[in-house]
Amino acid sequence: MQAITDAELEAWHDYEVESSREIVALLRQIAEKNQLIRMLIKGEADVCVTSLLHVDPDAGALIIDRSVSPEQNKRIVAAGTVRCDTSLDKIRIVFGLDNLSEVEFEGGSALRCAIPASLIRLQRREFYRMPTPVTSPVRATIPLPAELGGDATVFPLADISCGGIAIYDNKMQLGTTIGETYANCRIDLPEIGAVTCSLQVRNSMDMTLLNNKTSRRLGCQFVDISRANLAAVQRYITKLERERNARLSGLA
Repeated sequence: MQAITDAELEAWHDYEVESSREIVALLRQIAEKNQLIRMLIKGEADVCVTSLLHVDPDAGALIIDRSVSPEQNKRIVAAGTVRCDTSLDKIRIVFGLDNLSEVEFEGGSALRCAIPASLIRLQRREFYRMPTPVTSPVRATIPLPAELGGDATVFPLADISCGGIAIYDNKMQLGTTIGETYANCRIDLPEIGAVTCSLQVRNSMDMTLLNNKTSRRLGCQFVDISRANLAAVQRYITKLERERNARLSGLA
């Protein structure tokens, strides 16, 4: 990961998470998946690679593995505030920790501090796709060209990102030509609204289902999408993430 600058932190306020429940859910996932954490004590000149051992929301505390260097542990405790940088499911997570202290944990030494009041979840959305709900399908309406019948046809989504969508073409109505573009498409995002743009086919895959029927999955890129429509897609992805985190933390 690249070094974090103060200017970047200032620009990342739109990605800040302040819900204590959501913060606990994210930190628990980081701990459960044993994600490595870069702890910056005084910037890039003093870095400790560590991991999160335990999240205790009742006590409002985190337990973090200490450095193998006793001298570095002293610097961590003396620093007052350290900055942590990690990732979860291809999403960069950045947070600060205050007033760390050395404690005994499960027969060894560790570091203890308060759960942060906020963190930054900096998703690289151009590479990250969120599966859409099976129980509440998202649908895209695509006007077919004259040679394919000319009708506006509805297709269920498989996933969504801020770069595009994947759809299921169960009746094989669309072509598979890479670069084929369909104009004036509409994607209806539950609780967010309709997004309109052009969709360009980027990849295709034919699949045999459990009932031996064949389906086709098409990956489509957004073309000429407006900032307002892209913001709506971002809001929907964030909504899906929060619902997933709530399920993982047992809150939904």
